[in-house]
Parts: sequence; C-alpha cells; structure tokens
Amino acid sequence: MSDKPGLSGDGRESCPVCETGTLGAFRQVGVQRYLRCGLCQATVLAAECRLSEPQERAIYELHDNQAEDLGYRRFLSRLAEPLIARLPVGAEGLDFGCGPGPALARMLEEAGLNVALYDPFFYPDAGVLDAEYDFVTCTEVVEHLFQPAEVFRQLDALLRPGGWLAVMTCFQTDDARFDNWHYRRDPTHVVFYREQTFRWLAEEHGWQLDVPAKDVVLARKPA
Repeated sequence: MSDKPGLSGDGRESCPVCETGTLGAFRQVGVQRYLRCGLCQATVLAAECRLSEPQERAIYELHDNQAEDLGYRRFLSRLAEPLIARLPVGAEGLDFGCGPGPALARMLEEAGLNVALYDPFFYPDAGVLDAEYDFVTCTEVVEHLFQPAEVFRQLDALLRPGGWLAVMTCFQTDDARFDNWHYRRDPTHVVFYREQTFRWLAEEHGWQLDVPAKDVVLARKPA
C-alpha cells in the first residue's frame, strides 16, 4: 500500500478518493495537516501525519464492540435496518473491515442473511475477496483508508449486479467545528467524507444512491 497520494500532471497531489480532483491546503491542527479536494470535497490527512501499521493495530485492539451491547446495536441499526429491508432472506454478503467483534454480521445473520467476514487485521482470509455478494457492508471503515479509490473499486467488483454497498461513516459537514470534532481527533481517521463525496462516487461507479439515515449510505450497483 502506497504511503502517498498520486501526483497530477502539474505535480500537485491528486485526491485519493476521486483520483480526479487535486488536494489543496485546508487546515493545520497542531502537527496534523489536512488537505481538501476541490472536486469531491473529501478532506484528507497528509500522508506524513499517518500512523504506522503497528500503531493503527494497537488502537484497533482497544475497541470493545460486542454484539451483545444494546447501545452498539442501536448505533449499527441505522445501517442494518434499511439494508435488511432491501434484501431477501438468504442473501449473501460480506462484512468488509468487520473488526475484532463483528456485531453487525451477527445482527444481519439474525435477520436471515448469510455474512462472510473480512478484516486485514482480525479476519485476514483473502479468499472471501474472490467471491461475489448480494451486499457488502463497511461500517466505520472508509475513514481509515489510505487508498480509498482503489478500495471502492474493489468493493464494487465484489457486488453482484443489483447488489448493495452499505457504508457508515460520520459525514464532515461543518468546517468551523473541524478542529474539535471527535471524528478528527481519532488518529486512525485519515479521510473525511461529505454527502457530496458519496454522490460523486455514485456517479463515477453508476450506483443508485440513497442516504436513509444520518451518516449512512446505501449504493446499489446496476442490475
């Protein structure tokens, strides 16, 4: 995985989300430097400010998201409920970036869906990435990606025609509150998306986009 975004023809950094726009200076918060894409409006942490892979993993291992936690289930239900409503019983899916405690997969299985697991740190069986699915979920994942455009192409390829990509990430909406925003303060978060960013991605991939709840995107691949 490359540590830096690519360069445009004029030597400026290209956006790692849309690979079309270029990044310009947005904000300096302490030692953290942030860039903004003029096209898709994604905000990106500068490459030199990212954690190393061992540092990332050490933070992820502190997460204690249990499937039995009712509060965590309520949080995930904002994505789970509208996704379940769009799928038949028995649909096959992949929880991409499921983390050490795949609570969402448990919730979807309880609704009669079949869910495979993938996480580069905790469920690293790459064999599940060779299949196709009726749905792919990414909850609290895309904000961690160093190369999001590449991963979105991968996720699209994992979907069968008519399949659903379900994403949950906290949308960045208010530049004035960015410095103290809880999402920015997580050192593993390197990309921040606006709803406009997902609308750009949907147009690029030909997805039908729905935003059924706060910070939740459902994107349907053409049938």
